[in-house]
Amino acid sequence: MNFPQRLASVRERMEAARARSGRQDPVILLGATKGVGVPVLEEALAAGLDLFGENRMQEALPKVQALSGRGVSWHFIGHLQKNKAAAAAESFAMVQSVDTPGLALKLQAAAREIETALSVLLEINIGGEAAKTGCMPADLPPLLETLERCDNLVFEGLMAVPPYHPDPERARPYFRQMREIFERLSGVFPRVRHLSMGMSEDYEVAVEEGATMVRIGRALFGERG
Repeated sequence: MNFPQRLASVRERMEAARARSGRQDPVILLGATKGVGVPVLEEALAAGLDLFGENRMQEALPKVQALSGRGVSWHFIGHLQKNKAAAAAESFAMVQSVDTPGLALKLQAAAREIETALSVLLEINIGGEAAKTGCMPADLPPLLETLERCDNLVFEGLMAVPPYHPDPERARPYFRQMREIFERLSGVFPRVRHLSMGMSEDYEVAVEEGATMVRIGRALFGERG
């Protein structure tokens, strides 16, 4: 399949999952563009996809520059080092991977310096995996307290990557736990509206369990090196 066909297929499967769950709210599709070159991103733009997510700052910035002025919205979805906070605040509409009070404070300082409001999601290590970044659910309170002091950060929700398993149904309990945390927080923080979870192998289950945004790479762009 070419890119427009893959895009249509993903959107159709997202819509079918949303219908199965009885949901009425829309689900946002983000193209996870690690390893994807600018010509392919231009093809994606032409097909109607204009929300991209990058994992590595060094790879991301040339793409952001190349597509400047083209109406692309960029989200940072990988682990963000504190020394890259200024670049994130300058180049991205949202950072989805805030997981420590220290990183939140660095982003706050960077956003204040350039007088901008930066949207953020908190990354939750929902599987408690030692090899993954993300805030453990039990450590959320001090992170939330820090965010309340960050006037230039707009806290909009949560992000997670559950433990990988070839059977997407094995991710369902983790997605359900994320939805429960999301619902509790959205009742307290009025701007919390995004639950970013689900990738190529499990996004349909994620949508069924309440994802408001899915991050799709391989299913849109094919295998990458």
